[in-house]
Amino acid sequence: MDAKTYPLQDILKPERRYLIPTFQRDYEWTLDGQWRLLFEDLESTADRLMEVRTSGAEGAALKSKEQSVSPHFLGAIVCASLPFATGGVALRSVIDGQQRLTTVQLLVRGLLDVLAENDSDRTKSVRRMLFNPDDVVESPDEIHKLWPRRKDRELWPAAVSDSIPIYDGNSDHLYLKARKYFSDAARDYATDEDGEVEPSRLVALADALSSLFKLVVIDLDDNDDAQVIFEVLNGRQTPLSAIDLVKNLLFLRGELAEDDVETLYERHWAHFDEPWWKQEVGRGHAQRGRRDALLSVWLTAATGIEANVGHLYREAREYLDGGPSTEAVLQQLSTFANAYRAIYGATPVNEDVVAAAYQRIRALDITTAVPLLAWLRTLSKDTLSAADHVRAVRAVESWSLRRAYVGWQTRGYGTHLTRVLREAKLAAEKDHDVADAVINGLKGGALDWPKDTDIEEAFLSRRFYDGMAQARIRLLLGAIDHRLRSEDPNEPAAVVTYDNLQIEHVMPQSWQPHWPLTDEANATVARDESDPLWIKLDSERRRRIDRLGNLTLVTSTFNRGVSNLGWLTKKLEFEKQKSLAINYDIATTSHWSEASIDGRAKSLAAAAIRIWPKPESLLSADS
Repeated sequence: MDAKTYPLQDILKPERRYLIPTFQRDYEWTLDGQWRLLFEDLESTADRLMEVRTSGAEGAALKSKEQSVSPHFLGAIVCASLPFATGGVALRSVIDGQQRLTTVQLLVRGLLDVLAENDSDRTKSVRRMLFNPDDVVESPDEIHKLWPRRKDRELWPAAVSDSIPIYDGNSDHLYLKARKYFSDAARDYATDEDGEVEPSRLVALADALSSLFKLVVIDLDDNDDAQVIFEVLNGRQTPLSAIDLVKNLLFLRGELAEDDVETLYERHWAHFDEPWWKQEVGRGHAQRGRRDALLSVWLTAATGIEANVGHLYREAREYLDGGPSTEAVLQQLSTFANAYRAIYGATPVNEDVVAAAYQRIRALDITTAVPLLAWLRTLSKDTLSAADHVRAVRAVESWSLRRAYVGWQTRGYGTHLTRVLREAKLAAEKDHDVADAVINGLKGGALDWPKDTDIEEAFLSRRFYDGMAQARIRLLLGAIDHRLRSEDPNEPAAVVTYDNLQIEHVMPQSWQPHWPLTDEANATVARDESDPLWIKLDSERRRRIDRLGNLTLVTSTFNRGVSNLGWLTKKLEFEKQKSLAINYDIATTSHWSEASIDGRAKSLAAAAIRIWPKPESLLSADS
């Protein structure tokens, strides 16, 4: 990255063109917002210069004083170099600062109007800040130092031409209004009390604008990450996101290739302007707009390498250099956008089992699985049949949900799942079974697929309550309840909103008043902290209280007042919870004990294993 401060003349006088990407926002600066303040800054700078020039100093002393006049800093613009013909006019894409640079050009034009009408000797010099020399341009538009986005290109030549536009008031474009304001303001500044224009004041305006107005120009090299730079520059503003930068790059590249970018935008990009895509997702430092999240998903799937969310623009640019055409990339992004919306529940999914898998993976926030899931949705039926698609999605769900509930690490998921994605893509290229490639890829290594015995062991021994987010426990118990209902032919069809249910300890955490400890003969063991038997029984109970076998879901009709009471009282409340299949075995139990908790844990584990099967049962018959 090359970041330097330059006087405007050093930026605008060289043979160069600054291109505004087509789909940057409209020109929005106004008189009250920015123009008046900008010209007041120019007046102040010109006044400082006039003060030196009327001080009586001459020769070298005058030059020294002029060089000591404090400049005015306009802020920064960020540019990226674009390819241009050898010997042709250099091209820069204006990535950030188009409002500022456009306004400066209109200020130059307004001042030039007054210089020209007064035949000032600064006219030619200032004109070079607006136009490239005729002898270096090969097409009419190349004469302009700044070339606006496509929407404004018909107007811009007239807005900055030497011919004074005919102004018609409120209907004028902001370009024309800005030009008129700046020319009127420059004329007023240079006019004395007798109504005559003082050439020296006009020259001071021109010299202040050319030499004392300065811009920080950040030229991005190929290795620079514009996304990071923008986050620094726009820390207190709304920064350009990675997807905005990629959009600018794509459409600017399309323009240079003379694609019909208007049609491409309407066909493939317009839907990204919808509010849903502008919502933020993720938490903390990982929070991103949905469009940036999609960019990461597409880039991971396209390259087969896990995208770095902090350097998305740089990685996207590297992929696009010498890669697919603009239209091909836009088609890919649009296709992945449809897949992404389906995965995140914004559009319907035909297969209930796939929709349920998406919902559970979303609930566990396993975003590293989304590139693989999205890529699977983009495949044709010839490459991946509907049945095979279900097998592949169920595999991702089973692998990730099993690991979540046995408590195994998530570190390295991105790398692991990206490797699975590469193997699945290779299978598709070779016309092999894609679903089997996904299933086999998920197995083995440090991030293995938990076995059935691992599930049962975790359900029997892991502390779920206070050791896991309640939303995850609710999801698990809800999934098991849904499974039990579907397996019971006598169970009526019903839609249960599990997110609204509450988690209940069957044996309460405050068990001491109504749940005495008992020995193998069911005799009560009195509290005695020196008694080895009491210590053993107390320890066993405390360990089981927060295990899964002792947890269930209850509806709002459950009487919370009985939560800490004895079993016979609580049992009556569970008998009323007939809308939840997960409570049937609790309601029919005559005595709730540590053995009951262990038995129910095994039953829940068996149901979970049926919901999230082992890999062998998902593989095709031919594998």
